[in-house]
Amino acid sequence: MTKVTYNETIQYLFNVAPLFQNIGQGAYKEGLSNTHELDAHFGHPHKAFRTIHVAGTNGKGSCSHTLAAILQSAGYKVGLYTSPHLVDFRERIRVNGEKISEQRVIDFVEQERSFFEPLYPSFFELTTALAFLYFKEQNVDVAVIEVGLGGRLDCTNIIQPELSVITNISFDHTQFLGDTLPKIASEKAGIIKEGVPVVIGETNGHPDVKQVFLDKALSVNTSIIFADETEEVAECRLSTTGEREYETLHFGHVTGQLGGDCQTYNTATILNAVKVLRTRNFDISDEDVRKGFANVCELTGLMGRWQRIADKPLTICDTGHNVGGLQYIAQQLHNTPHKQLHMVLGMVGDKDVKGSLSLLPKDAIYHFTQASVKRAMPAEEIQRLGAELGLHGTCHKTVAEAYAHARNSADPEDMVFVGGSSFIVADLLQFVFFN
Repeated sequence: MTKVTYNETIQYLFNVAPLFQNIGQGAYKEGLSNTHELDAHFGHPHKAFRTIHVAGTNGKGSCSHTLAAILQSAGYKVGLYTSPHLVDFRERIRVNGEKISEQRVIDFVEQERSFFEPLYPSFFELTTALAFLYFKEQNVDVAVIEVGLGGRLDCTNIIQPELSVITNISFDHTQFLGDTLPKIASEKAGIIKEGVPVVIGETNGHPDVKQVFLDKALSVNTSIIFADETEEVAECRLSTTGEREYETLHFGHVTGQLGGDCQTYNTATILNAVKVLRTRNFDISDEDVRKGFANVCELTGLMGRWQRIADKPLTICDTGHNVGGLQYIAQQLHNTPHKQLHMVLGMVGDKDVKGSLSLLPKDAIYHFTQASVKRAMPAEEIQRLGAELGLHGTCHKTVAEAYAHARNSADPEDMVFVGGSSFIVADLLQFVFFN
């Protein structure tokens, strides 16, 4: 009998279970019936360890990884479940920063396919079941669980966490979550549970959004903290080496490895989360917090957050992919010293592409491209939409081609930025580091 390889197993998963990052809406399954069936089949593994649940439109990846890094620094054995992956499926499921083994993924599919195939689960439902099972097998102390999409009907929402975190609310996945901020907030507030404290990162000055969270917390009799009202981060500045330097109210001086402008809000969210975790009998010192912030990428394998790829020209990639994320990126591009900016840009068609493009600098040279997923908008279409907004440049068939063209066109004092979509960054990282 021929042994199945890891690559064959992953291709099977991609083909047998609809993958949202490839096909979008067709992969979205509303309701938790499959999740409950899978959970029962595996013996409710999520009940074997403590959890922290993280939702939000932007910033949940950075917050999830940093919380995991802090808990690892405090000596806990930590599971981390995030999505999407950038290069390898196994990035989604980690224990103390180590990806699940290829063999465990192969065994899961081989041993369980006769059960799950008749359910016709989504890719995310299957992956979540595997993650919870693996964390139980690995005997983790605590797992940081990132919501896939929304919250109320997300298949991670079967957990009873120690803490819920909702980073922020902005427009994304409106076809599933609603076309107003209060509607989107209501879906994400679905992770707030009775007696489980919740930290809200930012409400962006929207009283209606804040009220949604207040009403939900009141209805389930739990405490709520709005991190952007706590003044935990007293001061923030960017160091010459690209880290963020924070002066904080309760944790002293903190150096953050993640250099994006948006990290100031994320840091306030994370520090307030740590304060709540301490009340839930987590033993986390101030030094553990500082170690986690300073070493998050090494401790957890995080990639693609204002990540420096090369120098001369300075080359940065970032997974920010919607209006809420790109507004910070546009401001940081403006504030980063350079002679000429080159933008390697691609997007997916189910986002607010025009709204995103309208935020981007008109004086940059654009290298339009498309990622290697079905949802990718053709480069020529982005070029056309960009031209209507005063953004001009050339088209390229692949991210690798666009990146090479940008680097070759740029002077050493220029800057190259690669982004617009997580999948653009994924293709870049694959080309630069894994070819």
